[in-house]
Amino acid sequence: MAVTVKIKTEAGIEAPTKATKGSAGYDIRAKLDEDVSLAPGERKLFKTGIYLEIPEGYEAQMRPRSGLAIKHGITLINAVGTIDSDYRGEIMIPLVNLGSEEFVVKNGERIAQMIIAKYEDILWDEESSFTGTERGTGGFGSTGEE
Repeated sequence: MAVTVKIKTEAGIEAPTKATKGSAGYDIRAKLDEDVSLAPGERKLFKTGIYLEIPEGYEAQMRPRSGLAIKHGITLINAVGTIDSDYRGEIMIPLVNLGSEEFVVKNGERIAQMIIAKYEDILWDEESSFTGTERGTGGFGSTGEE
């Protein structure tokens, strides 16, 4: 099943594409006038030339590309970024260099991947207690896994 998402792109920019038929994410590319260097620890916001009209009840999730992350330490500042259905501006990608070497981003380079995901509104049901479980309130490290 597919969801229809309206898209507008600037001149010379193609719509996001999947690398393979089985890919879940659509590649998002940098739109640059010239190469941009990211020093170790540096953060920058990258333009894409892409604008979306996402249907209500859906979001666009921007995620890091695993190859950039493992090979160069390049990831998204906010790990997974959400683009809400009522946002109409240009899609921007906030990258950070967690690696130990400078990384150069080139025009058209795949810098993130996008997933369109359905979400549900929440009706809060205020309670004074919850049903007990074996785990209870045990949090970080409570299952014995390190």
